Amino acid sequence: MNLSALQVLQHRLPQACPRVALVLGSGWGGAVAALRDPVRVPYAELPGFPVPSVQGHASDLVWGRLGPHEVVVLTGRKHTYETGDAAAMKVPLRTLRDWGCEVLVQTNAAGSLRADMPPGSLMVLSDHLNLPQRSPLVGEPGNDRFVSMLDAYDPALRAQALATAAHMNARLHQGVYAWFLGPQFETPAEIRMAQRLGADAVGMSTVPETLIARHLGLKVLALSLITNMGAGLSAETLSHAHTLAQANAAGEHAARVLTAILENLTW
Repeated sequence: MNLSALQVLQHRLPQACPRVALVLGSGWGGAVAALRDPVRVPYAELPGFPVPSVQGHASDLVWGRLGPHEVVVLTGRKHTYETGDAAAMKVPLRTLRDWGCEVLVQTNAAGSLRADMPPGSLMVLSDHLNLPQRSPLVGEPGNDRFVSMLDAYDPALRAQALATAAHMNARLHQGVYAWFLGPQFETPAEIRMAQRLGADAVGMSTVPETLIARHLGLKVLALSLITNMGAGLSAETLSHAHTLAQANAAGEHAARVLTAILENLTW
């Protein structure tokens, strides 16, 4: 018998009833260590779950408890630049929604466009720019595909994140995230364009998952770990190895703030 991913999870965790889903980007993996009673299921055992091909992205689903919540963590995501498919995370997110999740918390590594937000900083997303104008909802039937993107990043969840960070004396910036398709880094001219369009940070993920999540009716909260300045804004040479090194250097702080936000989340 061919089981769906949801059926596999219900069989492995028959008593589980998660309400919060978390997608981990580069540098945020330390949050998994905070889970109580974790159960790990490889993506390879979950039909329809894509296996990321990017260094720094794991490929396991981890269920556990954090504060008052049951949380299910996707330790890696499939990026659009890997295959060109903007809908690569549709099955995982739909599975988690059908399992009971109501909130999607996303994390990513990003480049800063602001001098007051250097590498090591954290930013909560207030909005995004879908610069490639790619959508995972292309081909979806019916009127539900016309999803409103007003308050795509839930204002109440964002306010809670900011309050939790302030209580910890941890600085949490707020800003607009510009999605570039990648995998190449942006040019200095593209960075200047993004600044003029109102972006505060740039990256190669998160937006497709936000579109899927809003289509599924999930509330979204998203956080960026700043790993570099945008091209032309510093003397650093950008590379994936550089991004991973910067993400790992700030990862402990990022995971601590993320864990506190998740523990205090209400909706």
